Amino acid sequence: MPETTTSSPAPVFTDAWVPESARAIVLVLHGGAEHGTAPLDGRSLSWRRGRALARHLAGVTAADGIGVMMLRYRVRGWNAGHGPLPSPVADARWALGDIARTHGLPVAVLGHSMGARTGVAVADHPSVRGVVALAPWLPPGDPVAPLTGKVLRAAHGRLDRITSARATRAYVARAGEVADAEFTDMGAVGHYLLRRVPLWNAYAAASVREVLDAPGHA
Repeated sequence: MPETTTSSPAPVFTDAWVPESARAIVLVLHGGAEHGTAPLDGRSLSWRRGRALARHLAGVTAADGIGVMMLRYRVRGWNAGHGPLPSPVADARWALGDIARTHGLPVAVLGHSMGARTGVAVADHPSVRGVVALAPWLPPGDPVAPLTGKVLRAAHGRLDRITSARATRAYVARAGEVADAEFTDMGAVGHYLLRRVPLWNAYAAASVREVLDAPGHA
């Protein structure tokens, strides 16, 4: 699927790497900001970081029959509590619906920062087996109910000053009451997945497979 680089009034899959005999799909959700209604295009740094991760993942999971699809939201902000403004949650639900109609395969959601928060919010979709959350934005009070019966793998670096590793630990502890949830300390790294890139990539690939191959979800 060719890359789309112009602003779009709708969410869009900018890339899709899906083997002919795919058994599952990874939906990659990029980061963003707490507020913002500016349309996103190919210049978005959050989308570009997510795309680099998605491209790497596609290269190592294709042989295992796992496809990868990269979503770009309509706008950059989470925008909760601001009326009918566009939301990445609505965009991710659109993506999951499209994947279900087009492929009919189980899905692992891989999200960075706001993308991880979005992934957790849509984990109640019947196609979703679980969520892999990298440096996630998971504020206190965010519900864990969407993860009921699902798998959560969350990783955070101790030098992150954008989102909170402590909040992620607390969220994973709460999620453990309803889901198979684990936290991984990524060490002395920050938020943007720019240091120890091979470690982040390896964690993402291994965790996606854990989500898709978890007992009870064969």
